[in-house]
Amino acid sequence: MIGAAVLSTLIALTAGVLLAAAVRRRAAPHRPVYAVLAVGGAIALATMLAGLVITLTTTEHWAHEQQQRTSWATLVALGTATSGLLFCFGLLRLPGVVGSTPSAARLALDSVIVGAALWFVGWVVFSEPTRLLGDATPMACPSILLASVSAALSVGLSAIMVLRAPAPRRCLIVLGTGITTASVGGLGVATGLCQAGPTLALVGALVLALGLLVVGLAAYRIDPPGELAIDVIRRDSEYAFVPMVAMAASAIYHLFQDGRFDGLAVTAGSIEGFALVARQYLTLHDVRAYARRLADREAHFRQLAHTDALTGLANRRGLLQALHRGAAERVPCVLLGLDLDGFKNVNDMRGHDVGDAVLAEVGRRLRSNLRPGDLAARLGGDEFAVLMHAGPAEAEVVAERLLKVLGGAYEQPEAPVFLSVSIGLAGWADEPDVELLLRHADLALRYAKQRGKNRIERYDGAYDRLLRRRTTLEHELRGAIERDELRLVFQPVASLPSVRPVGAEALLRWHHPELGNVRPDEFIPLAEESGMIAKLGAWVLHQACYQLSRWLAEGHDVWVSVNVSPRELHAPEYVVQVAEALRAHHVPPQRLVLEVTEHAVATDLDELIRRLTALRLTGVRIALDDFGAGYSSLNQLRRLPIDILKLDHGLVAEHEPVRPVGCDGPAFAPMVDIVMRLGHQFGLEVIAEGVTTPTELAAVVAAGCRFGQGALFGWGVPAEHLEAMLEAATSPGARPARPVSEGQPPARPAGLPVQRRPESAPEQVLPGAFGASGGDAPTSVNQNVGSVDSSREMRQS
Repeated sequence: MIGAAVLSTLIALTAGVLLAAAVRRRAAPHRPVYAVLAVGGAIALATMLAGLVITLTTTEHWAHEQQQRTSWATLVALGTATSGLLFCFGLLRLPGVVGSTPSAARLALDSVIVGAALWFVGWVVFSEPTRLLGDATPMACPSILLASVSAALSVGLSAIMVLRAPAPRRCLIVLGTGITTASVGGLGVATGLCQAGPTLALVGALVLALGLLVVGLAAYRIDPPGELAIDVIRRDSEYAFVPMVAMAASAIYHLFQDGRFDGLAVTAGSIEGFALVARQYLTLHDVRAYARRLADREAHFRQLAHTDALTGLANRRGLLQALHRGAAERVPCVLLGLDLDGFKNVNDMRGHDVGDAVLAEVGRRLRSNLRPGDLAARLGGDEFAVLMHAGPAEAEVVAERLLKVLGGAYEQPEAPVFLSVSIGLAGWADEPDVELLLRHADLALRYAKQRGKNRIERYDGAYDRLLRRRTTLEHELRGAIERDELRLVFQPVASLPSVRPVGAEALLRWHHPELGNVRPDEFIPLAEESGMIAKLGAWVLHQACYQLSRWLAEGHDVWVSVNVSPRELHAPEYVVQVAEALRAHHVPPQRLVLEVTEHAVATDLDELIRRLTALRLTGVRIALDDFGAGYSSLNQLRRLPIDILKLDHGLVAEHEPVRPVGCDGPAFAPMVDIVMRLGHQFGLEVIAEGVTTPTELAAVVAAGCRFGQGALFGWGVPAEHLEAMLEAATSPGARPARPVSEGQPPARPAGLPVQRRPESAPEQVLPGAFGASGGDAPTSVNQNVGSVDSSREMRQS
């Protein structure tokens, strides 16, 4: 007995040392929890030592020391219960095991439910009439009762935590086993002192010591697992269902054995019931809190789904919701569509951070300048909308205010940003229709941008007709080449003053079987915007070269010019296309003139010079069309590798011809005279475009211009008609035209001007030896494929 006591003491002391070392080994935030375990271990060690001392000292007079042993058994039971509660508290508060106090409360109630059921089943097994242990069955003793309750709670908590813990569960299994073993050992010590004898007391002390050793090892060596899974929605009923089934089965068995339920059994059943009710209350509270969180999250996500995150305004979905609500209530509505002009440049030049800051400021200005009840929304990018429940007149007042407010400076750290805004305004049609209202506002906005931006436009039914025609033209234009609906006409270029045709400019025409003749200024810009300009340009180039080769084969001394759009000019493969067209149709390169409008000069000049230089290396001539429209400077004219200046009609017809001051001579056009002198200084040939009257012809001839083009010499005609003109001009019976006036210079032989080699010509670039253009060229009705200025033709007519 002494040896067993010494062994138990050594084991228990070792466990105490391990628990103390575990406290020091853990990080500071976790030390209080392990300190609780250490205190529980110390109380259990003291309880065990007290039980051993009483057992060894009363062995010889065991039967005569019943009252003393009962008192000490009660003390041991109290110590066992206290240490068990401390162990359970430390188990619940292990780092990372339980996330919150409500979770710990739920685990404690679950352990009470399991422990009460376990104690009740034990009472049925060991009480009358079952008496599983027969005469060795413990009798009613307060110390045994208290210790058994502590052991049942320890078993219940350990089982619950092990079952709920995620893998790996080694720490909780070892720790729970140690706590349960120590509680059962304390029960054995109390039972031995109270009734069973010294042997059970010594065995209980050894078991208690072993349990303490297991707890010490677990606390010192093993880290706790992750947070326990406490799901009140999916899996929270089996921990109450199984204990209740066990209690009901044992109660039925007890009744079948003619047993009676005393106060202890009724108390255990009551505790089980109250614990279940409390647990269900907590579960209901959790479910309600979970439902509230779901409702809050749903409201939050609904708000996010209808709100733009950057500006805080409504998004497209929020706007549609408000529109549908207004349509259902048949409330008068006016929709403003807003688009920031030039916002893309802000993102490109200043960065997206500055762009986002500008958009956020736009949202603030919209909110602060609207009436109560109006809804501002960001539809995406730099496009906004405002929904107003008002009439058109009041909406126009608000639109005017927004035009001024949004056009103000946007202060930024580096420098202010200046933007304008285009606004389209539309109201309900005859019947409220959300989709139709959105479409009308968008059409009005597009019309505002087309008419110069920074303006307000109300929806007009004509927009629909224009859009439908535009859509139809774009669709039909894609197959116009395959359906053989396109053709070329040629406007003659005449040698002056003989007015004999020496060249022609190819003009593209489109005749649709249903739409009729479509004007070039209508379909050419559409081709550029839709990306079909390259295909049309290639067709025009090959058709012009084919017709030129036929005329040359028939002996006509003629050349043909083709207009080149900036988009074609900046395409990397265009130089190769020109060379292949010349080679395919056996056309001498010097017989082909490529016309570039002044609008192309407004793009990257250095890139334009490289492109034109590469084209001139193929042998073709380059003409600068519409000179005088306002884009070219003298420095640019000096640098551009061109051979011909085509004088804009505005310079020819802008002023009446004047006569020389102080001397006799024919009337002349001053601007034409200046450009002629300038062109000759740069080694360029000059062609006067848009010559429509004999007076204009006389003026340009007097200024020294040797080539002319315009309605006076002929409109754009089919190839066979121009061929007849060429044959008539070169037939043996043809007479030269009468000079326009006396003193004119003699007619220069018709032919092609010599290619200029300016001193300032840039470094020669091989065709195709450069990359793609640095940017898209601007579009214009003058920048067309195979067409002189179609607007000029209308002026001539």
